[in-house]
Amino acid sequence: MQTVTLIPGDGIGPEITEAAVKILEAANAQIEWDIQTAGAEVAEKEGSPLPDRVIESVKRNRVALKAPVTTPIGKGFRSVNVQLRKSLDLYANLRPCKNIEGIKTRFDNVDIVIVRENTEDLYAGIERQIDKDSAESIKIITRKASLRIAEFAFEYAVKNNRKTVHAVSKANICKLTDGLFLNCTREIAEKYPEIEYKEILVDNLCMQLVQNPEKFDVLVLPNLYGDIVSDLCAGLVGGLGIAQGANIGENAAVFEPVHGSAPDIKGQNRANPTALILSAIEMLRYINQNETAARVEKALYTVIKEGKCLTQDLGGEATTNEFCEEIIKFL
Repeated sequence: MQTVTLIPGDGIGPEITEAAVKILEAANAQIEWDIQTAGAEVAEKEGSPLPDRVIESVKRNRVALKAPVTTPIGKGFRSVNVQLRKSLDLYANLRPCKNIEGIKTRFDNVDIVIVRENTEDLYAGIERQIDKDSAESIKIITRKASLRIAEFAFEYAVKNNRKTVHAVSKANICKLTDGLFLNCTREIAEKYPEIEYKEILVDNLCMQLVQNPEKFDVLVLPNLYGDIVSDLCAGLVGGLGIAQGANIGENAAVFEPVHGSAPDIKGQNRANPTALILSAIEMLRYINQNETAARVEKALYTVIKEGKCLTQDLGGEATTNEFCEEIIKFL
């Protein structure tokens, strides 16, 4: 039995969390939940959207399943996601993007894994106001962070029978920062001769992804490019409603959907839980409950392929609960 921190989030978070938990329980996943609330409502009561008890729970259990949490734009509290990543040193953001049969997209041969460095780059948040008319943000790239994210990408490729790793940069312009990132990935690539190593500029990558996405396998990128490209790839396979994610470090891992908390449909039983279910499947594999993961994945894919009981964003009319029960039926 594995104890897992469960963060239901806010907005539609509690609804899709309830659906995912029901499905895992129906699949007899060997999980005991340690429920920890976080987000806007918690901030009003406890003074922080991410109380210390949540961090301590994830440190103790080493694995968490997290629903989306609302982050105000340009005001209010700092992103819970950013705080979790920094507090737990979750340096690798993993975003698999693969076509699901039954979801119509422009391409039907996409199977890309984005490995995004999660701790530095412009997202380090080192900014200052120079004067009333100008501001600057400092881009930080370090050898340590670049080496370990490259190592993560190649290890993932080996363990998951992937063939190619592309290092993505803008090193023709950012010669020192992105240049350092590239030099580090080249150094790691030499340790994995069985994996084909390639390099591509991020602007060229974006063009090719919307023309020939089947050319790409594993992408490893600095933080900012990784954030942008991972959403682009989610769009290739059907959007954020089916985009799973994971933030992984040496001592902890947090699995979560990529989409937001959608407060406009909160409590309406309309939310699509697919992204959280896919994140839960990835979590099951992480804790070596592979057979259960395979069963849940097969049931989910069967329901989507049949197309008879889908949520509105997937072209159907089913409620969150109806979609959940349909998956359980196939289990």
